[in-house]
Amino acid sequence: MLDRTDTLYIPPAGADWDRATPQDAGFDAGKLTEAVDYARSVETLWTRDLGRPVADMMHEPAPYNENIGPLKERGEQSGIVLRGGRIVTEWGTTDRADMTFSATKSYLAICFGLAYDRGLIPDLQAPVRELVDNGCFDSPQNRDITWHMLFQQTSEWSGELWGKPDWLDHHRHSDLKGTKREMKKSGTHWEYNDVRVNMASLALLNVWKRPLPDVLREYIMDPIGASDTWEWHGYENSWITIDGQKMQSVSGGGHWGGGLFINTFDHARVGLLMQRRGNWDGTQLLSEDFIAKALDPCPHNPNYGYMFWLNGPRERGPSAPTSSFFLAGAGFNVVWIDPDHDLVTVLRWVRKDKADGVYSRILDALTG
Repeated sequence: MLDRTDTLYIPPAGADWDRATPQDAGFDAGKLTEAVDYARSVETLWTRDLGRPVADMMHEPAPYNENIGPLKERGEQSGIVLRGGRIVTEWGTTDRADMTFSATKSYLAICFGLAYDRGLIPDLQAPVRELVDNGCFDSPQNRDITWHMLFQQTSEWSGELWGKPDWLDHHRHSDLKGTKREMKKSGTHWEYNDVRVNMASLALLNVWKRPLPDVLREYIMDPIGASDTWEWHGYENSWITIDGQKMQSVSGGGHWGGGLFINTFDHARVGLLMQRRGNWDGTQLLSEDFIAKALDPCPHNPNYGYMFWLNGPRERGPSAPTSSFFLAGAGFNVVWIDPDHDLVTVLRWVRKDKADGVYSRILDALTG
């Protein structure tokens, strides 16, 4: 019988990952099957071909709507549920490395935390320009932007990066998207803005002075036993030279192509690491101090931390506990982390408006 209080189980690298029966993991087997069946019934309405459709959905004018990073045809609706670190159920093509869109942003935040933990960014409230001397933070609008603002998406950075102006994502979630607005003082306004996220990635690259995929692989993905199938892409024009070495600045999602291509198992491993506050098999890979900062609600949007979605206002997952947090990207790709119930759930290619229906059914299936 599985001891559900044993939260220290560590899945080894590879496919030899312990499975638990629904009953042993504290689920009603029938209700859990119903939850999975529901998830499979609400597959995203997105076409399998993610080329032109992604650009069209963003409603951006030419030439700014051009994809400049790689894209990949999406797989089928898939998912996995962990409890106590063990696999309770999985479905679909869980070993397929798919685009994950803005769930990539949370991996960028992890690289930010790794830099903080190593003293490369000793003060998150310090202006970025003190460590990044690339001209991007010199203007009166940008000079006071701190790392904290950059990763909470309150920076109000203004400019153009990789051929994309920041105003493309002004009014992101309204009919006015892509129309210029008056800029506000840094730190006073929250806006989901992919140009600024890509600026955060470039700033981190200038601090690390090595490709962020290499950083993520060395300090996170290899230690947690992730596969070698994940890839993190930038754009065809996002190459820079640091200390004589040419390297690519990766993107924070798939808005114009690129971002993280990753399988469901690897997402689940990262979700488990975050659920356990950065500890893996007794080693603190990411500090609890940073994780607490990353999950601290933004005063201008309590649903958001350092590129993790939060659930304090219960808007992201009305059925889920307020302690839940999420890695989330378009499509809809989500890693739902529920510390209260020792759950990590990964959903790939579900309808965003139906995701809470999956959460509620999984929770309803719990018996203890």
